[in-house]
Amino acid sequence: MNWKALEHVPLLLYVLAAKTLILCLAFAGVKVYQRKRLEAKQQKLEAEKKTQMEKKDD
Repeated sequence: MNWKALEHVPLLLYVLAAKTLILCLAFAGVKVYQRKRLEAKQQKLEAEKKTQMEKKDD
């Protein structure tokens, strides 16, 4: 068995943990971006509906 390879196991675990953390943060960032974009789109639609209702009332 290659015992020298076992010396690098802690380093590999740190790399794996760092990679996992980066991926989680990236996915969370994408979710936040999508939510903000969706909320902006809904606000725009609500504003358009409001202006159309005001035009109908006049």
